[in-house]
Amino acid sequence: MKTLMVFDLDGTLAKSKSPLEKEMADLLDKLMGVMKVAVISGGAWPQFEKQLLANLPQDDRLKQLSLLPTSGTKFLRYDGTWKQLYAENFTPEDKTKIIDALNKALDQSGMREAKPYGEIIEDRDSQITMSALGQEAPLDVKKTWDPDFEKRKKIKAILDPLLPGFQVGMGGASSIDVTRPGIDKAYGIEKLKEVLGIPIEEMIFVGDALFPGGNDEPARKTGATCIKVRDPEETGRVIEAVIACVQK
Repeated sequence: MKTLMVFDLDGTLAKSKSPLEKEMADLLDKLMGVMKVAVISGGAWPQFEKQLLANLPQDDRLKQLSLLPTSGTKFLRYDGTWKQLYAENFTPEDKTKIIDALNKALDQSGMREAKPYGEIIEDRDSQITMSALGQEAPLDVKKTWDPDFEKRKKIKAILDPLLPGFQVGMGGASSIDVTRPGIDKAYGIEKLKEVLGIPIEEMIFVGDALFPGGNDEPARKTGATCIKVRDPEETGRVIEAVIACVQK
């Protein structure tokens, strides 16, 4: 019996940096009526508020929901208000080193955009994220930039030796995330086990980047049942199937 369903956000529950569509919001609400739900994403907390929470019913069913922003480096639960349980923030020195390395990798790879859509590098305290086209790039532009992740693999290959004490992952449609070593979605799943008291064998993880080097891939090593999806539409069908099984 599965008692917790864990999701990535961008590309899994919603299109990149876009709000949940009504069908997905309704499905998540129904799912929280039959089991616990968690979301682990590279996005910062404001992105969770805008993309996810703004489109869910604001009622006690949210007590079924655990939120882990910035690749599991933060953990929040609802008890009338959202309360942060922990945060694995970088030191100022770490931030400088990571930002310098990201800029160097962009330049060496030849991938730096001449006219990006907003800031390219975002400091999320516990994670530094590089959006190659800029943080405000339109979704249709991002989707065609690196659909096979080959451009980001080239940047990551330069980054890895520059940041030996950190973890580099690829997520979303055009981003690369840097976290502390061991702080990833596997870490988040272990925290869910610790905080909620739910065995990992009772968890299902759903994500669109479960391939090697993807920022969902660490979930595989936990032993959780992992389901790779192409997009939010496929995620919706997975949720429907799980609800049908639980309600039997």
